[in-house]
Amino acid sequence: MAQPATRVRTADHPWYSETLPRKPESAAIARRLVHTALTVWRLEDLADDAALIASELITNAVQHGRRNCVRVSVEHIAPQAVRVAVADFSHASPMPRKPEDDEGGGRGLMLVGALAEQWGIDKRRWGKVVWAVATRRPQPQSARKRPSR
Repeated sequence: MAQPATRVRTADHPWYSETLPRKPESAAIARRLVHTALTVWRLEDLADDAALIASELITNAVQHGRRNCVRVSVEHIAPQAVRVAVADFSHASPMPRKPEDDEGGGRGLMLVGALAEQWGIDKRRWGKVVWAVATRRPQPQSARKRPSR
């Protein structure tokens, strides 16, 4: 019997993951997975940032990875935080860089660093996992809802 492509774990921290082809189109699938998970967890306000993080991490894995697949996961690690991770079979660590103004790419990890509370790389025997934690930011006082009279 075939295993489902998307896996859901409910023990400990809720978690979704999916193995995807190492192709550019996988970034869109990863974004949808993240949006779905954050909607289920009622963290919709984090969904756009977390989806962009997933997209950038997938794009790096597609461009620099090895073999024919990558794995994306999103984990609800705290009441106000999620961890987005992408695993690939390359041992090469991604390095943030400052691209020239006229370059079309090279800004992915700068975006991840700007959107994430923290990010990092976990080396594995078979490759690596690049991850980032997105958290809810406190709303400014002026943006908070005022009680109705």
